[in-house]
Amino acid sequence: MATSQTKTSTKKAAPKGAPKTAAVRRTAAVGVAPTRREHAERGFVASTELAQNLQRVHVDLIELHLQGKQAHWNVVGRNFRDLHLQLDEIVEAAREFSDDVAERLRALHATPDGRSATVAEQTSLPEFPNGEVDTTETVDLITERLEAVVRTMRDVHDDVDEEDPTSADLLHAIIERLEQFAWMVSAENRTPARA
Repeated sequence: MATSQTKTSTKKAAPKGAPKTAAVRRTAAVGVAPTRREHAERGFVASTELAQNLQRVHVDLIELHLQGKQAHWNVVGRNFRDLHLQLDEIVEAAREFSDDVAERLRALHATPDGRSATVAEQTSLPEFPNGEVDTTETVDLITERLEAVVRTMRDVHDDVDEEDPTSADLLHAIIERLEQFAWMVSAENRTPARA
């Protein structure tokens, strides 16, 4: 019994309109609408202003992470253990958030700069004191730093949102968490309000 075999190609055809030669790709790069592949490779590209605004947030989050660690190592006094552990939570969140912002910058084809000299030069946070710091003072200092980072994010928010709502959504999530930390930390130094 003879069977007829038909050979079928497993090669997929290039998407309609995709450049097939180097010359066509060059043409697409100099003003012709990008192909699907070129658009997927390039994607949304941040403006200089958007990149600078996200960079401001990035350096403040790195500095918050570093100052939180400085406080964690040097806090002394009543409720030391609780504050020591709480500072670690803030440090970990700030580290993760700075990474999220850096990765967002990269996704937008911008380069984050987290070098120590850049952070020291660009952060809006005041310097954290050297040496041992009492728990009460540490609570106030860390609350101020949390609020300063949130201020930076609120300051850039509208401009970020106008160009890239996705980046603004990232800022929303970070603001929500940092404001929660500020409330929880500051509550340690508050006295109850009486009606």
